[in-house]
Amino acid sequence: MVRVGEALKQLLRDCHGARPEDLPDLAMRVAPLLGLREIVVYAVDYGQVRLMPFAGPTTPHRESLSVDGTVAGRAFGMCEPVEVNSDGAYRLWVPMSDCSHRLGVVELVGEQPADEPVRAAAEAVATILCELMATRRQYGDAIEFVRRRMPMQVATEIVWSLLPPLTFGTDAAVVTGILEPAYDVGGDAFDYAINGDVMHVALFDAVGHGIAASTLTTVALNAYRNARRCGLDLLDTARSVDKWVSAQFPDLFVTAVLGELNLNDGTLRYICAGHPAGLLLREGRLVRELSGPTSLPLGLMHMQPGHPDIVEEALQPGDHVLMYTDGVVEARSADGTFFGQQRLVDLVTRTLADRTPAPETMRRLVRAILAHQYEQLQDDATALLLAWSGRVG
Repeated sequence: MVRVGEALKQLLRDCHGARPEDLPDLAMRVAPLLGLREIVVYAVDYGQVRLMPFAGPTTPHRESLSVDGTVAGRAFGMCEPVEVNSDGAYRLWVPMSDCSHRLGVVELVGEQPADEPVRAAAEAVATILCELMATRRQYGDAIEFVRRRMPMQVATEIVWSLLPPLTFGTDAAVVTGILEPAYDVGGDAFDYAINGDVMHVALFDAVGHGIAASTLTTVALNAYRNARRCGLDLLDTARSVDKWVSAQFPDLFVTAVLGELNLNDGTLRYICAGHPAGLLLREGRLVRELSGPTSLPLGLMHMQPGHPDIVEEALQPGDHVLMYTDGVVEARSADGTFFGQQRLVDLVTRTLADRTPAPETMRRLVRAILAHQYEQLQDDATALLLAWSGRVG
């Protein structure tokens, strides 16, 4: 008999005081209550290339799985459960996501196809495990050990520690970012926050590379958050970040896009500090490049007369705004061909037209950029995709 309520209660009860490394065994313990043989957790690596098994003393041995070309990878990529019959067992793969932020998948193995109660329970278990992974990773390194396929550089460690989850989604809007190379980035970063009816977004590209660039980015991003949390408007936020960057790094600067999306009416207001504003995509095509730059970069903005221009753009339901750093379009093939804006637009619009979720669209963009430059980027490639649905309430 399937005891869904008991399984969920046990999982919630046992998680109190659990270490990060205890999570795989917590999952295995509830398997019999759902009439299952095994429940195995996989975490996606930082490059979003492989699904890495999260092993514990009671979990069965598993190999890592590619996100591309596997059943588990399809569940992860399309954010939907997939069930197959293999090796004499039924395997249900359920994505683990938290507000659209994807952390991996859960494999549930049983003797018979999962009926509706088991599927519902499986999704509930995956949600709880995702929440536990998101919180427990702050208390130890076990989850980090699983997600890293190679050591990170110190500059990369700094930047990843700054970033919010790669994706956040509501009924009204979705924002999702990418950062590549995953294990050796320097000065690129992005940020977002939803406060009431406003989605705040920011993209940063600090001059230089390595520790110096990541330190510069740290100051800029935290100055941005501080200004936002002090209740400053968009113009004063830009001025505050500019002040802090110029005070701490008088000879350096950061290009950036700082924006605010009104979730009720789709009005996007932004400042482009020495940076292109990005692209407006609608119904599977490029509408136009947005206006930018509208000011000097952060750290130099105070040198210009007057104040930075704030541009307003009225989005339509279903619109996407794609912001990116120069490492995206300037990735070069072996013969010196740039990845380019047209290739960028073609890939993103084609993938979105196939109803691919926004986070998966961005993951595929990264893979295409890396394939174009034979996995060796000469500069950080960072992008942020903002979608407005037009649904309110």
